[in-house]
Amino acid sequence: MGKGMLPVSEEAPRNASFVMPGAGSGPLSGPWYSAHEAQLLGVLLAAASNFLISVSLSIQKCTHLQLAGQAEPKPYYTSSLWWCGVTLLGLGEVGNFTAYGFAPIALVAPVGCVAVIGSAFISAFFLKRTTRAADILGGALTVTGTCLLVTFAPTGPQELTARRVQNYLVSWPFLLYLILEIITFCILLYFYKRKAVKHIVVLLMMVALLASLSVIAVKAVASMIALSVRGKMQLTYPVFYIMIVLMVTSCAFQVKFLNQATHLYDVTAVVPIHFVLFTLSAIISGVVFYREFQSAAPLSLFMFLLGCLLAFLGVFVIARNQQEEELQMPFIDCGSIPGQKLTGKIQPDSPGPGYGTWNNEDGVVKSDLKGESTLPAN
Repeated sequence: MGKGMLPVSEEAPRNASFVMPGAGSGPLSGPWYSAHEAQLLGVLLAAASNFLISVSLSIQKCTHLQLAGQAEPKPYYTSSLWWCGVTLLGLGEVGNFTAYGFAPIALVAPVGCVAVIGSAFISAFFLKRTTRAADILGGALTVTGTCLLVTFAPTGPQELTARRVQNYLVSWPFLLYLILEIITFCILLYFYKRKAVKHIVVLLMMVALLASLSVIAVKAVASMIALSVRGKMQLTYPVFYIMIVLMVTSCAFQVKFLNQATHLYDVTAVVPIHFVLFTLSAIISGVVFYREFQSAAPLSLFMFLLGCLLAFLGVFVIARNQQEEELQMPFIDCGSIPGQKLTGKIQPDSPGPGYGTWNNEDGVVKSDLKGESTLPAN
């Protein structure tokens, strides 16, 4: 043995972090990849699923536009292209559901920004919209934030069994969190029902509070199904069916309040606010229920929050760009009407005494339905 050389038994541990037995060297061949393999699978599955959702929404929008341009429009459900979009939407939702079985909630939920980015760029292909600099900037910010999220996300428990879910349900942090959430939801519901306060934040806050319970139930159900498929039966425990009921109920009420928000407000305002509130509520529920950041280092926590901030900022940039583009496109260009403002009424309301007459504030000419005219007195 030459001078300065170490035995094989002493030199091997030095390179153990770079080479795996039976695998070549490379960035995906070390212990980090083996420890985060399931987590990366969940991220890729969530990203692909959200991309499918954005494609499906663009296809459905394109179908509606095509049908509206026909001389005799047909129902949208008779179009094969619309059903193709619905199928892709279903596949995307199933993929999102499955992703929660492989990765922590704090990692899967923020990846939903892929749907916002995809919608901005895919619409340029399907709907012939122009891709602007704000779309590229927002996409770059969101991709950077997502990379930070994937790198510094917490590592969840490898096996989320039914017994572990039962223990989490009766833990005092979750019970305290559940009580605070119920009180907050009841206060918001009181203002919504009794005081008729239908502000966009009130509606989407109720959606986010329900979503926090949904993601807890979805992750529990997906994980127990995954373990049962691998041979460790978890479907015989009552907590599995409790989580299914919680998942279905919370999702149903989410759809109700989210539809109300989209009915009252523009989609470009609903999408970024809903994404931010949903992601924050999902991360908080994962921290409280599944204790995902229990052993995280302060630097990792800071970088994860920075990734969330960049992703949120990118979504707002993209949504704001879409809103400005829609405001610059008038719905109908009627031209200028002499003596009338663009925001003024052309036809009076039906209960008024002058229904069927032309409103002229200067009193020059008035015409009723019989064709009679009245000239102003000199």
